[in-house]
Amino acid sequence: MSNSPIRVYIVDDHLLVQEGIKALLQSEPSFEFVGSALTAEKCLTFFTEQKADVILMDISLPKMDGVQLCSILTEKFPSLKILALSTHNQGTYIRKMMENGAMGYLFKNANKTEIVKAITTVFRGEKFLTYDAENLLRQENLLQSQIPKLTKREKEVLVLVASGMTNGQISEKLFVSIDTVDSHRKNLHTKLNVKNTAQLIKIAGELNLI
Repeated sequence: MSNSPIRVYIVDDHLLVQEGIKALLQSEPSFEFVGSALTAEKCLTFFTEQKADVILMDISLPKMDGVQLCSILTEKFPSLKILALSTHNQGTYIRKMMENGAMGYLFKNANKTEIVKAITTVFRGEKFLTYDAENLLRQENLLQSQIPKLTKREKEVLVLVASGMTNGQISEKLFVSIDTVDSHRKNLHTKLNVKNTAQLIKIAGELNLI
């Protein structure tokens, strides 16, 4: 491996976060701060002409979020290592970032030692998750594995039910009989283990089915 410093880029819509990490990196000779952006658009513009080894990426960005940006950069620049940096401590965010190409996940309250270790680890091509992030991801993956499999038609009916449509309105929209819609609704209630429409919509939302 070359002894050249690891080139680090930051995309975060909070200047204070950018400045804090920049100050941290500048005190470490093994890192070189090469730039930053407040938006995904400016980040993409940077990478059309310049390069970095590791990018610290916020998830909550204006217009295009970090998940979309992560996916685009991973496809365009396979050698770029992406490290999510976020306040989101829900497993679903961690899973989405990792599925879209991120090599690691850091919370914004991470200390200097943790940030340095994370950047160095993903630069080597290894995944990095904090202890808390790893636990959250494990729980999220377990939850995803327990989600019942719905048919394409059941998913369509579920979305329409959540939008407030009646069985009659759904039957007209999908060109099926009311009895067929009723059958799909009963199947949804069984698969999601609920007793009424309110519970159905609540559970479906929690499982990201709608």
